[in-house]
Amino acid sequence: PPSTAANLHPGAEQKVVFITARVHPGETPSSFVCQGIIDFLVSQHPIAKVLRDHLVFKIAPMLNPDGVYLGNYRCSLMGFDLNRHWANPSPWAHPTLHGVKQLIIEMYNNPKINLEFYIDIHAHSTMMNGFMYGNIFEDEERFQRQAVFPKLLCQNAEDFSYSSTSFNRDAVKAGTGRRFLGGLLNDTSYCYTLEVSFYSYILGGPTSAVPYTEEAYMKLGRNVARTFLDYYRLNTLLERPLAPTPKTR
Repeated sequence: PPSTAANLHPGAEQKVVFITARVHPGETPSSFVCQGIIDFLVSQHPIAKVLRDHLVFKIAPMLNPDGVYLGNYRCSLMGFDLNRHWANPSPWAHPTLHGVKQLIIEMYNNPKINLEFYIDIHAHSTMMNGFMYGNIFEDEERFQRQAVFPKLLCQNAEDFSYSSTSFNRDAVKAGTGRRFLGGLLNDTSYCYTLEVSFYSYILGGPTSAVPYTEEAYMKLGRNVARTFLDYYRLNTLLERPLAPTPKTR
């Protein structure tokens, strides 16, 4: 049936959230987080319905399918760390990046589309919890605005750590999606790497590490999706107030 969503009518202005995952094939938790986002967005949940009516989500759940198929940890079939080739991806050597980048540039150049978020999902082998990397800007106000989404996510997800979230411009990260697109897109776009631990998250005291499960990764994904409701202050559009989700200990 044709969508009733105002943001999908021909000629309507679209706010786009672009999400990618699994550019590093060994980082399997990123797929579970992405799965959680997708499952939530296509569900009948009242928040998901409001999000679908107001935002357009573009999701590329696996940027490195050949590396995943081969069981590689970091590289593609031809031995490239794709997350260092965003600046100039080759259609022959880095076809997935090339395709995604073309799509992003196309959307960026379309006056009817506001590409508001780019989030690339990874997993981290030495840190705990979920956390984000963002970019550093000279403009103080833009820098402050960029901190809003991770702060809101921290309120929604008990396993997300704002204190581990950092904003950087290391030379070694220059070819990553977050850094490259952060430089390409204008100051109304926010680009993040979302990292999640391979093994556990900490609640409360230093001794209470909780091992991650597939379900816990998917829950983080659901919480990422719900955070857009707070970010865009769409809460008022829900038909009935939602019961707060009970905190599990």
